[in-house]
Amino acid sequence: MRVLFVGPSHPEAAWLFKALQESAHSLQRADDLRDGVFLAGQEPFDAIVLMVLDAGAYSALLEFVVEFADAGSGAAIVAVLGVASAQERTRVLRAGADACFCQPYSFIEMHERMQALQRVGRGAASGGAVSGAKGVAVVDVPSLDAATRELVFAGRRVAVTRREFLLLECLLRQVNAPVARDQLIRYAWPEKDDVDPSSVNLVVSRLRRKILGVVPEVRIETVSRFGYQVSVGF
Repeated sequence: MRVLFVGPSHPEAAWLFKALQESAHSLQRADDLRDGVFLAGQEPFDAIVLMVLDAGAYSALLEFVVEFADAGSGAAIVAVLGVASAQERTRVLRAGADACFCQPYSFIEMHERMQALQRVGRGAASGGAVSGAKGVAVVDVPSLDAATRELVFAGRRVAVTRREFLLLECLLRQVNAPVARDQLIRYAWPEKDDVDPSSVNLVVSRLRRKILGVVPEVRIETVSRFGYQVSVGF
């Protein structure tokens, strides 16, 4: 899942950011709500996590939730507050947030809610069907199990590393369609500013070897001078 995390320089924010990162999500971070709105409009995100710990800033958050909803193009908006009353959480939800948590919160519950919102969002966008390139319907496509970090296809499973998971997740957003190398790097190496292209080649080579022996119908193909694509079928 591609996640935009907007939160202050605070130990609690650092902990939540790391927890999301270790859960195999591709994260982009902003420390300021205004900067976060700008980033939300630069690329598609699956979820936007807004952490505001100061109760004095809750009123300002309400206006920003509206801006994030407009800029986020359908991304699920999850607000994380400090100590807050039911009334304050309700106001955030009414402003447009899809979920609102306050301290003390359960990361497991938050994570599962984000996953559920993503499933609902994808189902609504596709009408219940998954499409490949040029809108061609694909009946049986690979999927990823975030809980076990595995590629799943036709009842078969391939265990992958966190980096491999992120790269596959980016490719599987456009099955049978090419994905630019730069896009793959931003998604699978979000914590690095400079990535050697050979690192991408290495991860792709490892994935190809893993997948070939278990699900040969799923192929990662090189698109000359552009990037890679996942193709399904023989």
